[in-house]
Amino acid sequence: MNWISNVVPPKIRSILKRETPENLWVKCPESGALVFHKDLEANLFVVPGSGYHMKIPPKARLDALFDDGAYETIAVPEVPADPLKFRDVKRYTDRLKENRAKTGAYDAVTLAAGALQGMQVTVAVQDFEFLGGSLGMAAGEAIVAGMFRAIERHTPFIIFTASGGARMHEGMFSLMQMPRTTVAVQRLKAAKLPYIVVLTNPTTGGVTASYAMLGDIHLAEPGAVIGFAGARVIEQTIRERLPEGFQRAEYLRQHGMVDLVVPRVEMRETLGRLCRVLTKAPPAEAA
Repeated sequence: MNWISNVVPPKIRSILKRETPENLWVKCPESGALVFHKDLEANLFVVPGSGYHMKIPPKARLDALFDDGAYETIAVPEVPADPLKFRDVKRYTDRLKENRAKTGAYDAVTLAAGALQGMQVTVAVQDFEFLGGSLGMAAGEAIVAGMFRAIERHTPFIIFTASGGARMHEGMFSLMQMPRTTVAVQRLKAAKLPYIVVLTNPTTGGVTASYAMLGDIHLAEPGAVIGFAGARVIEQTIRERLPEGFQRAEYLRQHGMVDLVVPRVEMRETLGRLCRVLTKAPPAEAA
């Protein structure tokens, strides 16, 4: 029996039992340490002790990336909501409504434009909290629109990837986003504009098999899982034990699939420097 709820009078109960936010403390998945949420947020969602990179909301990432946190949000093109009338335990349209209410975004990709160390850039951020960051028609359309805007404004294009792969609820329409985004990447390169990919945890499936691995430079956050199929599936297929750290950012850096592993607190400076080098712009201090 809970004596506070069943015995103590309501007025005294309200004094004894104070409501505490569920996310006041966050547990580090790596070390198990408890971190005060405000401290975690101030450190760009990187656990201070272990350095573990937790998922960061798109808004927090964009605020930390652009000069003075100032940027313009680019409208994402609308697409048919449910072309296959898909339903499993619930309707796909209901899942979309739930995820839009939860994240406040139209779909998994957010587009923004602004100044990075004084240089104009166009940025796309994939949100894993929206249906696992899955690549559907809306996400594909947003990425293509972002690349075309970069071409129009003649700016570098930076994308932060985070995805479980293609969106099964849209079937072949989802799979078609792989060649569509690939064509858009080729147009970006034909315009001789930098295309920088930042691989975050996790980046897998059809996203890895398309635009996530077509950048001029590939950066990755520490500890990020990057691959096509899962490690367990690969082990069961080849019937061999995989190396330690397989599919982690550091392993891929050692084997040439990732150019740099960059901590989140250094990402803004690194991206600004790369954009200037690739566009032959003067250093930030002289700009």
